[in-house]
Amino acid sequence: MYDEGQPMGQTMTEKIFSEHAGREVHAGEIVRVDIDMIIGNDITTPISIKAFEESGAEKLARPDNFCIVMDHYIPAKDIASANQAKISRDFAYKHDLKYFFDEKDMGIEHALLPEKGLVVPGDVIIGADSHTCTHGALGAFSTGMGSTDLSFGMITGGNWFKVPETIKVELTGIPGEHIYGKDIILELIRQIGVDGALYKAIEFTGEAIQHLGMADRFSIANMVIEAGAKNGIFAVDDITLAYLEERKEINNGLRAEPKIHVSDADAEYCQVITIDTGALSPVVAYPFLPSNGKPIEQAVADDLKVDQVMIGSCTNGRIEDLRVAAEIVKGKRVARHTRMIVTPATQKILLQAQHEGLMDILIEAGAVVSNPTCGACLGGYMGILGDGERCVATTNRNFVGRMGARTSEIYLANSAVAAASAIAGKIVDPRDL
Repeated sequence: MYDEGQPMGQTMTEKIFSEHAGREVHAGEIVRVDIDMIIGNDITTPISIKAFEESGAEKLARPDNFCIVMDHYIPAKDIASANQAKISRDFAYKHDLKYFFDEKDMGIEHALLPEKGLVVPGDVIIGADSHTCTHGALGAFSTGMGSTDLSFGMITGGNWFKVPETIKVELTGIPGEHIYGKDIILELIRQIGVDGALYKAIEFTGEAIQHLGMADRFSIANMVIEAGAKNGIFAVDDITLAYLEERKEINNGLRAEPKIHVSDADAEYCQVITIDTGALSPVVAYPFLPSNGKPIEQAVADDLKVDQVMIGSCTNGRIEDLRVAAEIVKGKRVARHTRMIVTPATQKILLQAQHEGLMDILIEAGAVVSNPTCGACLGGYMGILGDGERCVATTNRNFVGRMGARTSEIYLANSAVAAASAIAGKIVDPRDL
């Protein structure tokens, strides 16, 4: 808790809130700030829309700071999901939303928004989806909130926040072969548990970060919620700037000018954790918690037959993941008793994969390629598991019944482990191929 009589440095998260509040704030304070981007989707936004309309509001407070991404059950899987989607579509057309992404330009929200240049460093971002924390990879404060919290943001343009304390995670060493952001975050969650960072910010630092591309950083930030964190955040560096420049060029500019913050040398952290990335093996999270991580060697020893492999989601559905998977399955065939589903995170990623010849490789190996959707990840459609089936997934959660039958099992892993396991028909170490 901040003591006014004791000046101290600030973390990145504290600085972002200070800038938005117009005064210096520290962990523990409750602040009211404007929100730079509110993200809705086809599942949670209808609740927000209902609350918005019941309030009597007629206009969005900041219409260019609100977007809806249709990504969970799109194209609709049944009448109920079609009617659910219609609520968001009708609202978007009624208010002539500038940022409304449907089937014509679709993608999973947490991959699509950065791709479109709609989130930038220094932003305060909320979404009615727990994995909104993904955008912290770009040096923004980004967090999931409830649908009615979203409606308050739609009505007023802002919201209330308690500034979180920050856990500092120092990533040392150089990641070895087939070690990715997914392994780093699974190792962190293994160490601290699913509630180890409850309502905390997690700030990632250290020499290893220079070896992590944006895809790795997005994966890490995406899953801090699985440790209970309020947000995850990376400082902006040359890799971030190069990514933003690319987005700027493709989209004819970014939504706003980046505001770069760096934690002070004397910033106060509630905990410091060090992970030697050079000592990591690929990590596999066993059912039924993301914290149940084990080294790949253990999974190999357990000789775990696999019924389905799923590569995709807002965690690991980027072009880098598809490249890794294609490299591993090239010239091989998915095991007879195993299904392999590949879900690119956005249409642009799908097109790029097609351009690079990755789609040919994956399909010829026996994979099914779907449209961008959250469907399989949340157990909605496009990859439901039956009774007793086992799946290796590059997704973010492996709770009971997460992808289908309550007796099914999900093992979380990186894209290399997933692809190699599809070929072998059981969980294997991609480094052994």
